[in-house]
Amino acid sequence: MKKPTLSCLAVLRMAALAVLAFALAACSTTDIGRAPALPADASWALLPFANHTETPQAGLRAESIAENVLRANGVANLRRYPASLNNETLFEPMDRKQMEAALEWAHSENLSYALTGTVDEWRYKVGIDGEPAVGLTLQLVEVASGKVVWAAAGGKSGWSREALSAVAQKLARTLLAPLTHAAR
Repeated sequence: MKKPTLSCLAVLRMAALAVLAFALAACSTTDIGRAPALPADASWALLPFANHTETPQAGLRAESIAENVLRANGVANLRRYPASLNNETLFEPMDRKQMEAALEWAHSENLSYALTGTVDEWRYKVGIDGEPAVGLTLQLVEVASGKVVWAAAGGKSGWSREALSAVAQKLARTLLAPLTHAAR
């Protein structure tokens, strides 16, 4: 009895699929919590994102992307904290006191939930390819109690010709997906 053999083309296809699956899996890592039940009419605040990178104003960039991802996915009642509460400059990152002041602002405005986060990576990797890499953590805080009711963390890298902002937008969209579904 003759044993069945795989053609060379079939072996190459399987190998290519395995390499592609491995490459895609290695491009991002996420840990996303289950979103709480959120009232559709809840009022939201966007609070400052702490910048833990060497890239100036990465926190402001991530805030902008998160804000627009939320708005694009139906979170209409969203207010951004006053600019005076974030003193981040090119060389001085935001400090914890500013974050606490922003949460106090949200409380004084009677807002229900506040999204905040940190930027842990925001750069192009050194090397021939110069791949963009982004790392974010996000938290949804119940303003009245100060309790964190949802959290997510993730890191994503892109291809050498991809924009850093595009990688950040993809990561923010993935991390925020449970919240945007819960808020509808």
